[in-house]
Amino acid sequence: QVQLVESGGGLVQAGGSLRLSCAASGRTFSSYAMGWFRQAPGKEREFAAAISRSGGRTSYADSMKGRFTISRDNNKNTVYLQMNSLKPEDTAVYYCTAGSAYGRTAFDNYDYWGQGTRVTVSS
Repeated sequence: QVQLVESGGGLVQAGGSLRLSCAASGRTFSSYAMGWFRQAPGKEREFAAAISRSGGRTSYADSMKGRFTISRDNNKNTVYLQMNSLKPEDTAVYYCTAGSAYGRTAFDNYDYWGQGTRVTVSS
């Protein structure tokens, strides 16, 4: 089992950047593929990015390609989401998640979730 705690959210102006972090407990962090999802007010939770166990493979939702970068440090049990060129439509609660298979985009493919961190992008 793994527990996930996100941090790094906040208020930023359009065009700005934020880096989200997700700290995982337990000794098996490197055995999990990791992902980030987000949920905007009144909308369904959507896939943002995923990274394989080793960090060698990454994938992104189309709207985030070229702006967001997912990475992980298995020595620190942490996964990151660097978000650049933020837009008001990126406003959402961002969730870190862990699962057994890399690259899944459906939220029910993941086993563990953090509590979320809120990102607000002002215009």
